[in-house]
Amino acid sequence: MSRVHEVPYYVQRSTEVPAPLYNLWRRARLHLSLPIRIEFPDRPGLAMILEKEEWICADTRRNDLPILAWIEFEDRERSALHLPVRCKLNYYHFAASRYRARSLEVMKQELELLLRERS
Repeated sequence: MSRVHEVPYYVQRSTEVPAPLYNLWRRARLHLSLPIRIEFPDRPGLAMILEKEEWICADTRRNDLPILAWIEFEDRERSALHLPVRCKLNYYHFAASRYRARSLEVMKQELELLLRERS
């Protein structure tokens, strides 16, 4: 269980997750054990922790303290797989935005690799 609900966030924004990334995560949820922990190959001390309902970019040197968290995915009424999914993005650090794009990139690469290895 993540700590995102125990730690106060710095700011919360509405955002959209691209459909291909969201669909990849849904496939991973079906075929891999959760939580999925993905270490950043180029940033020691950072990891993506993918859980059933949220994605967390965490500082592993500080007991997995969240830096960013994508939560509250609005996929219940989703009518098409090609559409992006709205969610909330919590920032837990004033400089968290510098890790946003890289977090999603690392997540995509590693999930593709894990799913390829599984098949």
